[in-house]
Amino acid sequence: MVVRASGSEGGLVTGGQRVRGRGGTVRTGTRTGLRWWNVYEDRASWERRHPAARVFARWVDEHLVRPHAELGRDGPVCPFVSHSATRRLVWAGLAPENDRSAESDVRRTIDDALEVHCALRGENPSEARGLTLVTMFPELTRFDLIDAVHRARKTEVVGQGLMLGQFYPGCAVPGLWNHDFRPLDAPVPMLVLRTMMSTDFPFLAARSDWLYAYLTRMAPNLPGKLRWAIAERMRVDGPAAAEITALRAHAPGEHAR
Repeated sequence: MVVRASGSEGGLVTGGQRVRGRGGTVRTGTRTGLRWWNVYEDRASWERRHPAARVFARWVDEHLVRPHAELGRDGPVCPFVSHSATRRLVWAGLAPENDRSAESDVRRTIDDALEVHCALRGENPSEARGLTLVTMFPELTRFDLIDAVHRARKTEVVGQGLMLGQFYPGCAVPGLWNHDFRPLDAPVPMLVLRTMMSTDFPFLAARSDWLYAYLTRMAPNLPGKLRWAIAERMRVDGPAAAEITALRAHAPGEHAR
């Protein structure tokens, strides 16, 4: 069962307010009624909500927060999620879209996710940097919808200093440290919002406006005109923009900031 809101539950309300429902703190989307739960506030409750919820939690435990022989560097596969889980900053929702759903349905869900992420950042600014908001689509096997919505919403998300990641079984996006590693290959299709980091340059190199947003976050004291000029010079055109591993700008020991 995938859950939309259907009225009040234990004080649950929509509109971006943080409330306590049965099983922990919940946020509800204003367009779709979809709920996002704080996963690590009450992990047991989260895992009971859907088989995919338990699969996600195990994937975090057994893959994302551990080293991997093919990763190409030391440390966990995803240091960001490791920090977020420890700080109880991982929120996740179970969207009902399936293979008969329109792209516009998935877009509305992600519009709600972006609104919820914004509300959570405003509620606790000191922890905003570590916030991760996951929207899972356990009934969806048309992964082209995930890619389409990722493309459609990336510019808006990046403009807010955030990143939108597309994850699904077989996702072929290469790794930063090893071209043959597939960091976005996940057991459940999902779209993930998180704060933009200094290591995200390769994912933003294809467009000047993405690079301008990157520089605005990483070097906000530079004059806007200079940021645009640097972005134009750094933009990578054509097929080379998809060569994520080759575009990595940071060296071993230079951690994401």
